[in-house]
Amino acid sequence: MKPLALTACTLAAALAPVALTAPLSAQEPEDAVTAIAEQTALEMRADQVVALLNGEIEPEDVLTESFTAQVPPAQLKAISAAWTTQYGKALSVEELPNAGGTRSAIAIRFERAIARGGIAIDAGEDNRISELLIQSFDIVGDTPQKIAADLDALPGEVSYWFGPLEGGDPVLASQPEAQMPLGSTFKLYVLAALAREVADGKRNWNDQVTLGTPRSFPSGMMQDWPEDAPVTLHTLASMMIAISDNTATDQLIGVLGRDAVFETLVNSGHSEPALNDPFLTTREMFLLKSGPAGRLATYQRGDADVRLQVLDGLETFATPASEVEAAFLNGPIALDVEWFASAADLAALMRFMRETADPEAFAIMGINPSMLDSSRTDWAYAGYKGGSEPGVLNLTWLLTDHEGRDHVLVLSWRNDAASLDASALEAIAQRIHALPQ
Repeated sequence: MKPLALTACTLAAALAPVALTAPLSAQEPEDAVTAIAEQTALEMRADQVVALLNGEIEPEDVLTESFTAQVPPAQLKAISAAWTTQYGKALSVEELPNAGGTRSAIAIRFERAIARGGIAIDAGEDNRISELLIQSFDIVGDTPQKIAADLDALPGEVSYWFGPLEGGDPVLASQPEAQMPLGSTFKLYVLAALAREVADGKRNWNDQVTLGTPRSFPSGMMQDWPEDAPVTLHTLASMMIAISDNTATDQLIGVLGRDAVFETLVNSGHSEPALNDPFLTTREMFLLKSGPAGRLATYQRGDADVRLQVLDGLETFATPASEVEAAFLNGPIALDVEWFASAADLAALMRFMRETADPEAFAIMGINPSMLDSSRTDWAYAGYKGGSEPGVLNLTWLLTDHEGRDHVLVLSWRNDAASLDASALEAIAQRIHALPQ
């Protein structure tokens, strides 16, 4: 499972190949005649940004060579396409307060948002755009109804729920009881099991363990850490949630025990726990899907006892990472060999954790909130875990408003026939984050 870094959060920085070295309000040069010419140049280039974002002109036609060297045209086009997919077509330049200079703040109106940032041109390169930094998006004119329509239009099966954790009508909901594959979001159940044992005094976040073998496969980095490296439970949990480290996850399942994690899933109120019996490690999932077809078929057909027999000793098989990676290159594979929960189950898990988990678990969930900064300030707390594999995507947030009320957002998407465009669901998530509370 690969960790999810929501596209809009990272795209803002991608268009900043050169750090701004002067205040956006700087006026240059002072000569009035030149300033008028530069005003014309900056306004012209700003208007061309609109066309650039819509894919109507080529990046090489308006950007300096140093810009395209650091952000290649293909990357810029991908970024622009992601933005227009999320916010609609770029319409016009809404603000350019320092139009008489070579550098200014800029606001660009999209169909569903206003993008704000900065722009600069280089008079020595025919006034081409040398800097463009989009720092935030302010959502405008969006509604739950529009968002629901866009979710329902995604190919495959979609389940979602967004609303207050402790009662009340959801803002958005469709098939919240449907069991959906989770990808790495299952790691929340591992965190819940650990945090409950810490709260009960059975363990301490500072307890130290050594990294054993075998290791899992990426995502993550701990598969490459030294043998017997000493790490705390807090480090393992943080790596598991913040960067979706699979080796950290399997180490924690080993410490806690497979049965203890499954018991946590049951106790949290999961509506169909048998779907997760036995509770897989990430290495086991990878080896099942990349291994012999007969072994996979036996696991798929078997009950919990047969599945345990298949898993017996499986994690010790020495399988090259290249073979595992190759198995996942051709689209979805055996999506019934996964971890499952409904949106309602994940909301129940959040309630269970609020009641039983040591509070540090929520700090760990908040390390990587996967939200735009402009939306993050709307919430007093944001905790996140997502998960994916070809054909599977889940995004789950626990959000606390400034009045102390918890909300849960769960978005699950499955398509057994094709890989998913993660940016499409991530874009919709950002729109949900920005809805009025």
